Amino acid sequence: MAAAKPLTKAEIVEHLAKKLETTKKTANDFLLELNALAYKNAKKGFTLPGFGKLTVAKRKRRTGRNPQTGEKLIIPAKSVVKFKVSKACQDAVYPPKAKPAPAKKAAPKKKAAPAKKKASPKKKK
Repeated sequence: MAAAKPLTKAEIVEHLAKKLETTKKTANDFLLELNALAYKNAKKGFTLPGFGKLTVAKRKRRTGRNPQTGEKLIIPAKSVVKFKVSKACQDAVYPPKAKPAPAKKAAPKKKAAPAKKKASPKKKK
């Protein structure tokens, strides 16, 4: 089974233009403006409701190694952009599995009566 190809920018623009009943130029301008807005506000946290959130995370300094020589080296601390997918988007792409109905609790078992003690034989003096 071949994997589906991801949409290209041109396909996204064409789809938006049809759906919004506008020109491809307007749809392209909208997409570019949305990107610019996301880039500008990523440091503060940029949320697209129902889609996800762009945030900036700080990575600590760490040690790594050169895979060719095996030499250890220091990777400096840096900031990276991260994207967290919203729950609504996650559930739309991968619907949650239906939870099985809770099983009925069995009636509590009756406790068995304690066993009777045998009379111990009396000791003779």
